[in-house]
Amino acid sequence: MDQKALRPATETLHAAELAKLEQADKGLRPPGWRLSARAVRSFVLGDPALGISRKFYGDDALVERAIVSLMGEQGLLLVGEPGTAKSMLSELLAAAVTGSTRLVVQGSAGTMEEHLRYGWNYALLIAEGPSEKALVPSPVLQAMRAGLIMRIEELTRCPPEIQDGLISILSEKVIAIPELGDGAIVRAAPGFNIIGTANLRDRGVSEMSSALKRRFNFETVHPITDPGFERELIQRRLADRLAPSGIKPDMSEAALGILVSCFQDLRAGRTVEGVTLQKPTAVMSTAEAVNVAHAAALEAAYLGDGRVTGAHLARQIGGIVMKDDPEDGRKFKSYVDHIVKDRARSGSDWRSFYDAARALRLD
Repeated sequence: MDQKALRPATETLHAAELAKLEQADKGLRPPGWRLSARAVRSFVLGDPALGISRKFYGDDALVERAIVSLMGEQGLLLVGEPGTAKSMLSELLAAAVTGSTRLVVQGSAGTMEEHLRYGWNYALLIAEGPSEKALVPSPVLQAMRAGLIMRIEELTRCPPEIQDGLISILSEKVIAIPELGDGAIVRAAPGFNIIGTANLRDRGVSEMSSALKRRFNFETVHPITDPGFERELIQRRLADRLAPSGIKPDMSEAALGILVSCFQDLRAGRTVEGVTLQKPTAVMSTAEAVNVAHAAALEAAYLGDGRVTGAHLARQIGGIVMKDDPEDGRKFKSYVDHIVKDRARSGSDWRSFYDAARALRLD
């Protein structure tokens, strides 16, 4: 894949780090794995001694448990609120374990059995009959043959009958293809496993059966609570997003602090000073904070002098708050009128944020 793509594959984007880890890796590698479990951990959480960057910010112990799950017989299901980097973590793990993130199914009401098992090239099927040539393997079948990680995004959005097709795959690690004959059976190669993700807000769309739940180890990915981690992640993601356009982010520590403080306050429903707030229904995730920072930086670069101010952030955060519930506008206005107003006395950055936020239409 072209490195200049808007979103290169994880194994392409971090190819140098993966190669460095593979060369230095002296640890015990599980069957079929490209790296040892220790090296996989280093890839995801960083290793300053080897020059490996941290890519996932949050619960380090969760990452370790996820790695252990992938070494076992069960699949791994990452659940959490939207924007908590579940998909990113699944990609990082797949890239480090088997060197490929290409095998993925996006769960939806339109997901069909052939997306999890196999389909047919009907022109060849009609012309030649059932054959390996006419077979169209699903990402699951490809992963089983090659010993790779297969990912299913938003598993609980798949219809229940499609979800249940995974039960035998996870239990037996086998897919039979009776159209090719009685002996046509694909058995999973070492390294095969499945990582699923599920949105906590959508888990009721198609609730998983008890039988399927037993085939997965569940890990909940929580929002980042450490302001320092969140600042570091926003800075890194902002630089990555702006790099293709040649723009260097010009966001002061004060402006970044405002962004992180607002998201942490509204996400928790409580300020650092201990004041209780009404939490918005909207998802105030770190991913959304990155979106606000990116939009503010673009506004500053193309419509201003390049320097991101509190006013830029305030104008962009309104679009995040108002996504789900009109009542959230009133909650954010209350936050501005009571919390931000007091902070505006502390300096020009908070003052510009306050003035711009007060000018927003939040009804």
